[in-house]
Amino acid sequence: MAGSPIVKTEETAQGRKSLKVQQTKKALIEAMQKNLGVVSAACQAVGVDRSTFYLYSKTDPEFAQSVKDVEEYALDFVESQAYKQIKEGNTSMIIFYLKTKGKRRGYIERQEVEHSGGIAVEQITGMEVK
Repeated sequence: MAGSPIVKTEETAQGRKSLKVQQTKKALIEAMQKNLGVVSAACQAVGVDRSTFYLYSKTDPEFAQSVKDVEEYALDFVESQAYKQIKEGNTSMIIFYLKTKGKRRGYIERQEVEHSGGIAVEQITGMEVK
């Protein structure tokens, strides 16, 4: 005999579970793409809890890398939308861009704090322990 039926049943069940997990991971990545990297929306679309998503991210480096790739794609998309807004003359977006990307050229908000009065400084010479 080539093995007991109980062992084969367990192996088959593990294989089905592994296949289901892989399908769930793939569905999560696709949902992340559709939802621009929003985890809760992707989880809701697939029907899994956020904790499952984070477990996959923590335990599967390939899944975690796919998530990072989706996040980069989402950032690229948002940047392209910002550039469109700048080209259309959106003043708020122009200011935002200059504050974030134009810092080295002086486009930065600075706050000056002026203090009038003294600063009390006390020296502690010894401490009593009870």
